Amino acid sequence: MRPTRRSTPASDVNAGRLAGVFGLRGELKLAASRIGDDALHAGSAVRATLGDGVSRELRLRSLRRHAGRPLVAFDGVDDAAAARMLVGATLWIARDGVALGDGEFFDDDLVGCALVDANGRELARVRGVEHYPAQDVLIVDVGARAAMVPLVRAFVRNVDVAAKRIVVELPDGLLDARDAEEA
Repeated sequence: MRPTRRSTPASDVNAGRLAGVFGLRGELKLAASRIGDDALHAGSAVRATLGDGVSRELRLRSLRRHAGRPLVAFDGVDDAAAARMLVGATLWIARDGVALGDGEFFDDDLVGCALVDANGRELARVRGVEHYPAQDVLIVDVGARAAMVPLVRAFVRNVDVAAKRIVVELPDGLLDARDAEEA
């Protein structure tokens, strides 16, 4: 399919980034997002967006693991030279094709949520979500500063995406302005 320039629709979610070529037959190393690691499979339709904004619609021919890392191959990408043209591309998949488990949320659904205490008092607003090996972390705005709140059961009591509210019980000082970073 021909490359096109278009912005990422809000209905698409990040499935990962193509990190490099593997072998001579067009396979690529995939640095999968958590969603991509679960949702991608042979036959998946994806959109690859390169750094310059050019996008290509692709179909996943195969997905396998090598040394713990996913390797992907796409229809029409049959050698290392063709694969090399995709290195660095971000893969996007249709949001409605992703099945979330209980207690799982899209990052975009959490952004803008109010962090509130058990009494409903607003403590902060979610600016973003970062993914670390130990746990996911909410990046929140506390006034003009930013702070990090681990997205763990010990702190998070309830997430209501529809109401854009996350009820939390945080230890003293976690959102203290003295410890927060400049925004």
